[in-house]
Amino acid sequence: MLYTFSGRILFLIGLLLIGWLQYKLWTGEGGKQDHQRLQERVADQQLLNEQLAERNRILAAEVNDLKQGSEAIEEHARLDLGLVKSGELFIQLPPLEGGAPVKSPATGVETNEASSVKHASS
Repeated sequence: MLYTFSGRILFLIGLLLIGWLQYKLWTGEGGKQDHQRLQERVADQQLLNEQLAERNRILAAEVNDLKQGSEAIEEHARLDLGLVKSGELFIQLPPLEGGAPVKSPATGVETNEASSVKHASS
C-alpha cells in the first residue's frame, strides 16, 4: 500500500513539473512567444535596413553626380533656386484659378503656374 501511494505522489509531482515546464516554454521569458516577437522585430529591422541602403545608394549616386559634372549642379540650380542661364528668357504667368497644380512637360515638376516658359535667345 505504501509503494503505490508514494508512486502516485511521484507521478503527480512529475506531471506537475512537466506542466510547469511546458508553461514556461510557451509563455516564459525566452519562450516561444518571446522568440516569435524577436523574429518579427528582426524582419522589421531587415526591411528598414534595405530601405535605408537604397536611400544611401541614391544619395551616393547624387553625390557622385555633383562631384563629377556640372549638369547635376545646373539641374539643382534650375529646379530648386529657379535660376536661368544668361541669354534665356523666363516668363511666369499668374496661378490658375482654383490653384490646381500643373506638371511641367520639360521638368516633370508640379507648379501652380499656368505656364512657365524658358527659352534661349539666339
